Amino acid sequence: MSYKLEICVGSISSALIAQAFGADRIELCDNLAEGGTTPSYGMIVQSKTQLEIPFFPIIRPRGGDFVFTRDEFQIMREDVLCCREMGCKGIVIGMLRKDSTVDMERCAELIALAGEMEITFHRAFDRCISIERSLEDLVELGCHRVLTSGGMEFAPEGTEKLRSLVRQAGFRINIMPGSGITHRNLQKIAAETGAYEFHTTAKKLVENSIDPVNTQPYRTMETDGEHVQKLKEILKQIGWVY
Repeated sequence: MSYKLEICVGSISSALIAQAFGADRIELCDNLAEGGTTPSYGMIVQSKTQLEIPFFPIIRPRGGDFVFTRDEFQIMREDVLCCREMGCKGIVIGMLRKDSTVDMERCAELIALAGEMEITFHRAFDRCISIERSLEDLVELGCHRVLTSGGMEFAPEGTEKLRSLVRQAGFRINIMPGSGITHRNLQKIAAETGAYEFHTTAKKLVENSIDPVNTQPYRTMETDGEHVQKLKEILKQIGWVY
C-alpha cells in the first residue's frame, strides 16, 4: 500500500496549489470555517477542468450538526447526482441519527446514487456514540475510507484509538487520520497508527488586495504549497523505510 496525502481546500486556487506541490487527492469544500460545505457547481466544473488528481466534493448542505431534515437530504441527493454526472471520482458524506449513530438508510441511499464513485465518510464519525460499532456500519455500507481524529479534537491526541481502528478495519476500509496534522507530527502519527492515508488543510493566511475604504488588506486562508511539499516528502521517506 502506498502512502497518500489528501488536502482539504476551500477554493480552486488552493486546489491547484495542492496539486502542484504533490497532493494525491483533494477534498473540495466551501466554507472551511464551518467545517466544509458542498462546493458550488461552478467550482466543481473548474476543478474537473483544471485538476489532474482526483477531487472529492463534500456533500454537506450546511454547517452544524449531522442530523439533516428531509429537505436537506433532498439537496444532498441532487448534489450526489450532480457529482456523478460530472464524472467526479468520489464524494465525501456523513449523516447521523439523533441518537448519534450512523444514519444507515440515508447513507445507503446516497451511496447507491453515487454509482462507481468512491465514498469517504467524514468526521461526523467522531461524533458517534460508539466509533467501533460505527466503523462496522461503514464497512457494511461499503464506504472506502473514513476520515477521523480517533474521537478526539485533533488526530495527534487520538493516536491510540486510531491505531485500534486501523487494526479493526484491516483491509475492509481505510482509516484516514485528519485534524491537526502538520509536517511536524506526520511521521509520528504514521508510525503510531499504521495508517496509510492522511488528511490536512495545510493552510496559511494570505493577504490579498487592499480594501480601498479602510485601507486594510483582505485576508484569506489558502493552501501552503511548501507545507504540502514537506508532508509529501515525509510520506515518501516513510515509504522507502517500510
